[in-house]
Amino acid sequence: MNESPRTLLDGIDEPLAGNYFVSAYPPFSCWKKECAPQLEAKLETPLAAEGDTPFGLYVHIPFCDVRCMYCYYSSHANKSPELIENYIDALVKELALYRAKPALANRALGFVYFGGGTPSLLSEKQIHKLFEQLKALFPWQAVQEATFECAPKSVTEPKLRALREGGVTRISMGVQQLNDAILKQNGRVHLTSDVERAYATIRQFDFEIVNIDLIVGLLGESDESFMESLARILTMTPDSVTIYQLELPLNTPLYRALDKSVDADALATWEVKRARLANGFARLEAAGYQLRSAYTAALHDHQRFVYQDAQYHGADLLGLGASAFSYIDGMHCQNLTSLEAYLQRLGENRLAVERAYVLNHDERFVREFVLQLKLGRVNRGRFRAKFHLDIFERFAAPLAHFFEQRWLIKEAEDLALTRAGLLRVDRMLPAFYL
Repeated sequence: MNESPRTLLDGIDEPLAGNYFVSAYPPFSCWKKECAPQLEAKLETPLAAEGDTPFGLYVHIPFCDVRCMYCYYSSHANKSPELIENYIDALVKELALYRAKPALANRALGFVYFGGGTPSLLSEKQIHKLFEQLKALFPWQAVQEATFECAPKSVTEPKLRALREGGVTRISMGVQQLNDAILKQNGRVHLTSDVERAYATIRQFDFEIVNIDLIVGLLGESDESFMESLARILTMTPDSVTIYQLELPLNTPLYRALDKSVDADALATWEVKRARLANGFARLEAAGYQLRSAYTAALHDHQRFVYQDAQYHGADLLGLGASAFSYIDGMHCQNLTSLEAYLQRLGENRLAVERAYVLNHDERFVREFVLQLKLGRVNRGRFRAKFHLDIFERFAAPLAHFFEQRWLIKEAEDLALTRAGLLRVDRMLPAFYL
């Protein structure tokens, strides 16, 4: 097991197209429809570890003004207000079905995340309705963090007031670049002026954390334009800045446009993207930010991102909505990806799970290890205590390879990624897969 790292990890095979970012283990290709019924059986019995395991809620809002060129998430553009209302009703019904299950009846939420799509497309009235009905089923008294994703053009004072009153503590705004020509080329509907207006409005409401998302490697981007965008972001002093490297999954409009309206040579190579990201991280650190993962730099060293940290350390997560993912007591699940199928299933008062995967002990061990590597540091003692396995012994061969590459180093009882490793961590992770 893990006798030799895969060839791609030497930097030889880095295909232009395909998924790069690792968000789950085992990979989605392992999840099967025939495993989905096992969730129902699991939910009929109270979970033995429920008192020790954090529990969170993810709510997927799959609506957008326009689908961006690089987007691979489940999203639908220009849907009717009536459909959105029906979808909100379905979300609440789905949560009610879960709340009635013995395994979740006594669980207390520790974190909540509203993602998309574009959650900020919801109206003020819809936000109030959704929050009130969700809280009626799962109270938020123990919620440490509630995140809501926003797109600049749909940010308004009434919506932000509703979010603040509803208990949202963290706003994450998808900016991607501050260059109007690049934004247009990549299918974004906002302009730089929209970002500046939205950010100033968000800051009026005193949210605990405001995060800005950027993407490195967009169509039309240069070294100069990326750094100019980042410099303008830094003048806004967000609490954290998250930078993702552009990936090109096969279900994106950008992939379908290759060799038609988009020349593949116009896309930055992985080497170029890593170099830009390295320069971006250095610029953030020079401005007083500290890296807290392979993607995010925070202005305050005590700043947490509970949604990410808890999941990477084994928390349970209940996902609501079309295509949403859950992880419950060692079981991965994904809902129906079709919006129509999802609404129909909930209309029948049935859970909308489409496929699933039950992890064994070793798979749970590997899952937490690879996810925690994305945070830049893994503690040996924690894995010994939780899984009774030694990460240095179990992963001896790939670790030796990465030590030689200087992508990983040992620091007492910790494994730490070097900057070179941090820039390519998602490419490294498959070396540790079973």
